[in-house]
Amino acid sequence: MSGCCGNDCSLDRLRDRQRGTLRAVLAINAVMFVVIVAAALHARSSALLSDSLDNLGDALTYGLSLYAVSRGTAAKAKVALFKGGLILAAALAVAAQIAYRLTSPVVPAFDEMGAFSLIGLAANSACLFLLWRHRHEDVNMSSVWECSRNDIASNLSVFVAAGAVWLTGSGWPDILVASGLVVLLLRSAVRVISSARAELATAS
Repeated sequence: MSGCCGNDCSLDRLRDRQRGTLRAVLAINAVMFVVIVAAALHARSSALLSDSLDNLGDALTYGLSLYAVSRGTAAKAKVALFKGGLILAAALAVAAQIAYRLTSPVVPAFDEMGAFSLIGLAANSACLFLLWRHRHEDVNMSSVWECSRNDIASNLSVFVAAGAVWLTGSGWPDILVASGLVVLLLRSAVRVISSARAELATAS
């Protein structure tokens, strides 16, 4: 006889699909963090560093999401709340990097910025494709979707910044794009935290 039936079987299958997807995107983002942060430091790009921190935050987020898959609504909401805090921390870290670049300006290596932003775009597009079907399943997976969508915007922004640095010979486009990404991260953090708080209120 089967070990489950009806809704229980459907829920188990759903959780198995979520775990499989989260393991795949966790591996992709962990690898991309190592690759992009090395490139960001070598290219001296604040925008690319923002991109790498986004990958690190996502890897941590996906790990937490794996923990939350089989938990109740309240536990998922708490994990989503923590994810919002991670996004907020990433925004503050990039803001600090921007402040440093304003006092110690440099012209980043636009060729490395462009190349690694495209590599990141390919990796994050794969993650977005994998997460697409899960985006409305629960607060845990919707917050993961939010992070992945941010990544695409981040990659495209860094690529545009690389082109602007090449055209102007200045580091200002890098700083401006990084500042825009800070705003994007802050807005995302507010959305995730607000949704998580609403879920916690409902669960309690």
